[in-house]
Amino acid sequence: MGLVVGPRLSAAGGVAITGIDLAKPLAAQPKARISEAFRDHHVVVFPGQALTREEQYEYARNFGEVERHGGRQSGDKRHAVAHVISNLDKDGNPVDRSSSPVSNYRWHTDKSYRAVPPLLTMLHAVELPPSGGDTEFANTLMSYAALPEETKRRIAGLRVVFCWGASGDNSIAAMREDPPVDHPLVRTHPDTGHKALYLGNHASHIQGMPEDEGAALLDELLEHATKRQFVYAHRWRKGDLVMWDNRCLLHRAVANYDMGRHRRVMHRSVVSGTIPF
Repeated sequence: MGLVVGPRLSAAGGVAITGIDLAKPLAAQPKARISEAFRDHHVVVFPGQALTREEQYEYARNFGEVERHGGRQSGDKRHAVAHVISNLDKDGNPVDRSSSPVSNYRWHTDKSYRAVPPLLTMLHAVELPPSGGDTEFANTLMSYAALPEETKRRIAGLRVVFCWGASGDNSIAAMREDPPVDHPLVRTHPDTGHKALYLGNHASHIQGMPEDEGAALLDELLEHATKRQFVYAHRWRKGDLVMWDNRCLLHRAVANYDMGRHRRVMHRSVVSGTIPF
């Protein structure tokens, strides 16, 4: 039957693609259809995939340069793989980290504290709790379009400063090599020309605006951007590979399972992007 692109999973985005084994080399035609679905739906779900970390890395390479994780050196023989993210401690025991100020359980877009944030992220579900452990995606193209014209005029041209410790953990911020960067609050999607809000948990403040006023505006916009009508909630099944567009989505893991009891293990790949404009 071949590759099948299903119907949109929610009003806010998402689409499932079946009939393809991502462990195999990706031919030109299915790659074009995946890229089109990614552009139009922002979240693409591939159910039932059985990928090694190396195979996931090779698949991710179809969409650009795959970023190394953390501070790994170029000589690391394991750099060319998807890296593991989980709720496990160093002894392999599940722990609850949802209260961390830089936690993935808060709305964010990946690595917005970088001068060149990533294009896309993909996760492959390896181990899951019996239920829960969802990921939510907020479509900031839709939320921008729904803003009053007065608000659009107010925020046009504003720039947001992002840093790792923006949410309050200055000790973590001091450990990072990335200095604060600024990006447009209203970002233009390079593939469509449509405008999206660009904010989230790593947003520190708005350039040239009094701190209290800027914080209130960022809070107001984040509350608007994450209204339920703009959100697609993905309920994971083992083997799902999900890729999403960091340029027009916020996301967060959902703390709707017993994190201190059940294991949740994902393999993650991040593909480099371009400077926001």
